[in-house]
Amino acid sequence: MALLFITHPEVTVDPAVAVPRWGLSAAGRARMTAFAGSDVVAGVAAVWSSGETKAIEAAAILAGALGLEPRVDEALHENDRSATGFLAPADFELTADAFFARPLESVRGWERAADAQLRIVAAVERCLAVSPAQGDVAVVAHGGVGTLALCHWLGVGIDRARDQPFQGHYWTLADGRALQGWRSIAAR
Repeated sequence: MALLFITHPEVTVDPAVAVPRWGLSAAGRARMTAFAGSDVVAGVAAVWSSGETKAIEAAAILAGALGLEPRVDEALHENDRSATGFLAPADFELTADAFFARPLESVRGWERAADAQLRIVAAVERCLAVSPAQGDVAVVAHGGVGTLALCHWLGVGIDRARDQPFQGHYWTLADGRALQGWRSIAAR
C-alpha cells in the first residue's frame, strides 16, 4: 500500500471569503480531472480530504473518477492562518517564508510549523490505519502541510526549499518513506 499526498490545484481567490471556503477554479477542476484519469491513481482504494472546500472539491473529482466515496479528516487542514486571514500575495510569501524558517515560533499568530507537522503526520497515519489494506490511499490536502509531512518522511528538518512550486502536486509515501519530492498532477 502506498499513500499519495495530493495538493488541491488552483483556486478562485476571493478576499471577501474565508480562505478555507475558497473553491477550485476552472483551471484547477480541469487539472484535477486530468489527474483523476491518470495511471498514477489507478490503484487508489480510499480517498481522504481536509474539510476545506478546495480539498473537498478536488477529492470529490478524484473519488468520482475511481467510483469511491471521499472521506474527510478535519485534521488534514492547512496550517491555521486565521490570525491574519487573507494576505496579499507578497505579504503571504514573506509570512510563509518566516513560518518555515522559524518552525518553533508562531509567526503573526499562525499555527507553529512544528505543531502543524505533528498534526498532519498523525492525520495521515490515521487515514492509512483505517483505510482498506488492499490498494493505495490518496490524501487531498494543502501545500504547506504537505511540505511539512514530506520533510518528516524524508527525514529532514522543516524547510520551505521542499515546498511545491505551485498548487496541484503530489508525492508518494511507501514503507514509511517518501519516494520522491513533489510532482505536478497535470500540465498547467
